[in-house]
Amino acid sequence: MSLSTTTIQEGLALAARVHKKYKPVWDGREPSEAAALGLYFLPHRSAKLELGPTRPRMIKWYCPFADQAEFPTGHRYCINVFTGCEHNCEYCYAKAYEPGHASCKTHFTRSLRRDLEELEAYEVPAAPVHLSNSTDPFQRLEAESGQTRFALEQILRYRRHFTSVVILTKNPGLAAKPEYLELLQMLNELPAGHASRDIFAHQGLPGLRVEVSVAFWREDVRALLDPGAPSVEDRLNGIRLLRQAGIPVVLRIDPLFPRSPIDGKSLDDFQFPEAQPLEDLDRLLAFAAEVGVMHVVYSPAKIVLPRPRALSPLMRNLKRVYEQLAAPPNKLVFRGGSWRLPPEVANLHVVQPFLDLCRRHGLAAQFCKQNLITTP
Repeated sequence: MSLSTTTIQEGLALAARVHKKYKPVWDGREPSEAAALGLYFLPHRSAKLELGPTRPRMIKWYCPFADQAEFPTGHRYCINVFTGCEHNCEYCYAKAYEPGHASCKTHFTRSLRRDLEELEAYEVPAAPVHLSNSTDPFQRLEAESGQTRFALEQILRYRRHFTSVVILTKNPGLAAKPEYLELLQMLNELPAGHASRDIFAHQGLPGLRVEVSVAFWREDVRALLDPGAPSVEDRLNGIRLLRQAGIPVVLRIDPLFPRSPIDGKSLDDFQFPEAQPLEDLDRLLAFAAEVGVMHVVYSPAKIVLPRPRALSPLMRNLKRVYEQLAAPPNKLVFRGGSWRLPPEVANLHVVQPFLDLCRRHGLAAQFCKQNLITTP
């Protein structure tokens, strides 16, 4: 089915009003594609002169706040299956905007169906879909609600509207259960007639990837920093099961934390744990090489200012570490609701030793932003 001339004109009229920071996504598009993107993402009845991607109910623009000139994610989707996350990880960036408890979304299945029907009706061109950037789709709520399973079943039904299917989780054990494995294996194949099937086949690209976060090797550190998440052992076992079933896996050793010494002091002096000694990172990377992950993902830890809560004692102590590392002339950076090490300090003290280990194990490493924007 193709859009009528009248519908294309309606979509192009919306696209002509798109805010300049999103405009690169529309530049150079065929009229039918530009119209489809406008009809799906942009509000139809808004009186505003400039429009942003606020319309979809569940299958949303990956980041509606990002300027495409600075964060060129392009046209891609995110489905946050739940609201909030039970893992309660100390360093999670979603603490800046997500509630402190996890819950199921109201009318999730109905809203998801309506979005999929509109993707179909508007003939929106295929793009990657991410589950999820603000909540774990395989947290314990899934066992009760089945919302992630429903979402995956519907993505499979409308598979031609999606390129890569990306799942981010700390619970690969649930993803590796038979009822999910079968779905993942089917989603990994782009169907006949898919616009990107030949390209993916020629480049040897999978149609699906499961990104599993395992930032720590020792269980005592995991229990302190990822208090509600599955154990390290459970995650490693889950990854093994996924790989044995042929599921492509990306290992996220993310975030990366500073290591002792800190200007002649130890992390103990700041009352912060030695979370990632190089020998622990070496063990994680040896595991990644053994099971054959696609690549590893990293980024230096940010200290997120929770809303409306204050920093936890642990994060206050990490902030003291950062202040010591970034003492003048570098100074700590506060941007986007979080404190960060200056790039040159983070590279020297946190990132470069990790990348050296990746090379030793023959593993490709991608910064988290690079990993996102290069997923086809």
